[in-house]
Amino acid sequence: MSNTLGTEPADGHQSQGTPGAGSAATSARPAPPPAATRRRRGRAKLRFEIAVLSGPAILVFLAFVIFPVALAAFYGFYRWHGYGPPTDWVGLNNYKLILTDPAFQQVLWHTGVILVLSLAVQGPLAIGLALLLNQKIRGRSAIRILIFVPYVVSEVIVGTGWSLMLQSSGALNDLLRHLGLGFLQADWLSDPKLAIWTLLGIISWKYIGFAVILMLAGLQSIPEELSEAAQIDGASYWQIQRRITLPLLGPTIRIWAFLSIIGSLQLFDLVYIIWGPYVAGTAGTSTMAIYMVGQGRNAGNYGYGSAIAVVMFLISLVVALLYQRFLLRRDLQGAITEGAS
Repeated sequence: MSNTLGTEPADGHQSQGTPGAGSAATSARPAPPPAATRRRRGRAKLRFEIAVLSGPAILVFLAFVIFPVALAAFYGFYRWHGYGPPTDWVGLNNYKLILTDPAFQQVLWHTGVILVLSLAVQGPLAIGLALLLNQKIRGRSAIRILIFVPYVVSEVIVGTGWSLMLQSSGALNDLLRHLGLGFLQADWLSDPKLAIWTLLGIISWKYIGFAVILMLAGLQSIPEELSEAAQIDGASYWQIQRRITLPLLGPTIRIWAFLSIIGSLQLFDLVYIIWGPYVAGTAGTSTMAIYMVGQGRNAGNYGYGSAIAVVMFLISLVVALLYQRFLLRRDLQGAITEGAS
């Protein structure tokens, strides 16, 4: 009797403890995945997001850049006049001809001259205008608009307008005659001694607005405290610009120069509209792109024109890689480090 009564509490206590232990076991959470697994999942998610965001841009780049270049490289191995599929295989003859073609060497020289003169004229002018417009002067907004408007106007409109004004019987010569400056009248478009300078003036007028906007953005990113501290130390205005402003403006200048170099190597539309493929050659304003179109579409030598296009692409690519390697690398690394921080 006593044994029975004595064992019941123990059994009851034991039966009450068993459900509590079971509920604790079932409510225990699973162990989190190890850190290595979480890192792999994070990297996989990041790669997926990068693929989704960059995929459309990559497809557009492949369709409109890589595929045309590959197709031009294919046609460059043939003597093809545009009728029917290319069948006259010539191998590397078109590319070898480029190396010995005096006309191509001439347009390559013209392109280099335009490139160097554009940098030499637009760079200092853009920096000077940006320094001026960065000051608090009256009409600053209106001046900015007037400088930037030519850049947003279509090349077709700009080229047509300048072509009409600069003809022998155009508005510029008429204006000079009415002002009594008839001795300054000239063949602005057909004289080889003047045509290159005419083109340089048009290019500078058209694209100076873009350079000024870039320089202004760079100037406004420079802390004013640096200039104020230099003024307190007795530095003059020109000393501040030379020792503080220009060095800090260096990354912006290098970016603008890079874009200008690539644009000069591919210059086509303004020259084609103002001079055309034939007059440009005699006036000394023909570029590689003009010569490419002249050989391909106008002369019907699509194989040789395609080879010129490939050479243009390779020249631009090599220039871009070298420029990035030696001039832009430090700026890009600094931008990445600043963005990461």
